[in-house]
Amino acid sequence: MKMSSWQQRAITEMNNKTKPSGALGELEYLAIQLATIQKTLTPVVYPACVMVFGADHGIARQGVSAYPCEVTAQMMANFSAGGAAINAICKSVNAHLKVIDVGVNADLKEFKNIAHEKVNAGTNDISKNTAMTEAEYHQSMKTGGNYAEAAFEDGFKTLALGEMGIGNTTSAAAIICALTGHSAERIVGSGTGIDKQTLIYKRTVVDKAVSLHLKKSNDPEYILQALGGFEIVSIVGAMLMSSKLNLITVVDGFISTAAALCACAINPGIGEKLIFSHQSAETGHRLALAHLNARPVLNLGLRLGEGTGAALSIPILHSAATILAEMATFEQAGVSSKAETP
Repeated sequence: MKMSSWQQRAITEMNNKTKPSGALGELEYLAIQLATIQKTLTPVVYPACVMVFGADHGIARQGVSAYPCEVTAQMMANFSAGGAAINAICKSVNAHLKVIDVGVNADLKEFKNIAHEKVNAGTNDISKNTAMTEAEYHQSMKTGGNYAEAAFEDGFKTLALGEMGIGNTTSAAAIICALTGHSAERIVGSGTGIDKQTLIYKRTVVDKAVSLHLKKSNDPEYILQALGGFEIVSIVGAMLMSSKLNLITVVDGFISTAAALCACAINPGIGEKLIFSHQSAETGHRLALAHLNARPVLNLGLRLGEGTGAALSIPILHSAATILAEMATFEQAGVSSKAETP
């Protein structure tokens, strides 16, 4: 792919910094990507917002998770109370947390710090039916886009996208299988920590769902409507909008990467605008990242979701941006650059 003018300018600027070429490794790549996204040689990462969309999945009633369906609502309450991992990490990295209910099977209106945008009380069972109606699909997509646009209007420079939903690793695995052609055996992992027997069953369920819906269409928007969750569709909508607005868009783990596969299939031009925060411990995540030619920032063995990996990557992105914006060039510092070969 031909380099943009901003990418070329950022590469030239980075190569003129007071260091051997490539000595800062992936930080250099990230800095150039940030400059290209924001169209400036002084990219800015903060203020940053971590946006977590929550929804339930009909497929969870088939016992594909180690946790009962009720945990989605319970974890949303935990987010509201400030007791989840993502609350602690956002506090530690100085990121704002926004939690949005787009389809939790519970009334969460008592929680004033949760945004209430419920499309429906969970999706249908994807092994038997299309996850959602076309109207629900468009509503979910619009919700995600609206919240990304609101983040932009509020002055955020970075939008990190995460999720909460029991059963959503099954939905995400089905999407990844449908879009990459990989079998469920290669993509489906333990998710919340299921045993071997449940893992075998979960793979069977995913294969059944993928086969059922690919018979009808392989269009990425149909696949997302048929196999996704309201939170996954909302993340896709947010990605499409935030990329359009040149926000730094940070993808979390397995589920968010499934959303990224859909977003890139719908609009291939946004792929280079997405930053993939980490490679999770989930079996199929590495294959999904490879399909997107993604370069994850971290590899910490995470498999929690909630936007935790995306949040953890924000300080590293900030460091990369600061290097490009503030590090002196050879000329500015009066330092001799690499000697020319005679």
